[in-house]
Amino acid sequence: MTLTNNAGNYAVVNGLKMYYEVHGEGFPLVLIHGGGSDIYVTFGRVLHLFAQKHQVIAVDLQAHGRTPDRGAPTSFEQDADDIAALLKSLDIKQADVLGFSNGGNTAMQLAIRHPQLVHKIVIASSFYKRSGFFPGFWDFMQSGSLDTMPQFLKDAFLAINNDPEALQTMYNRDRDRMLIFEDWNDDAIRSINMPALVIAGDKDVISPEHSLELYRMLPNAQLCILPAGHGDYIGDIDEMVGEKEYPAVAIIEGFLTEVKA
Repeated sequence: MTLTNNAGNYAVVNGLKMYYEVHGEGFPLVLIHGGGSDIYVTFGRVLHLFAQKHQVIAVDLQAHGRTPDRGAPTSFEQDADDIAALLKSLDIKQADVLGFSNGGNTAMQLAIRHPQLVHKIVIASSFYKRSGFFPGFWDFMQSGSLDTMPQFLKDAFLAINNDPEALQTMYNRDRDRMLIFEDWNDDAIRSINMPALVIAGDKDVISPEHSLELYRMLPNAQLCILPAGHGDYIGDIDEMVGEKEYPAVAIIEGFLTEVKA
């Protein structure tokens, strides 16, 4: 199947009307956004850079952005199955995958549950154990509410989906998924044997020690810790204005295009 560059696409996968976009040409690269986010909040400042060398397939996950809720709880496993179904519907046999934050968890589950679809994986600012977060994170999640959600995320959602109830649903889905999260088995992580890049900031919400632990658990991985916070190395913060260079782009490109002897 030949995909053409366009936005505004929907595909019905596992009963979900999933929104996706296609940009550029080359070997496919799937972009998976973070929690409470969408394609452009996470990747809007760098998507065009990746599209220079890749056929970028960017998705809005269940209840996020332009993809509606399916009326059932979400999980990293379900999101991974949805993306796998999308790729199969597009006749994409294999792709590189870049997931940021919660999207990195979905990317890992895609590699665990559908390894034949994943060529290389980039795991950005993600976790697989509850201990990976900074102290107090889980207390914050437990006591949080839609009011404490960053305003720029709420504004971005309402700008393309002016439905306060849908915004509340998105928040609830992400909160509930996190609160019931249980540590993943080490053997599941070890099963991710395709080339992997673990990348994060030294002032991330994920501790550098946890990123190091994840890197050591993966059989075929590289590690990059940048002097950065959660996502600013890839443009995923609202304070970023104007043109800026994002150091992670060149690092990720180098990993994706590296050819082993």
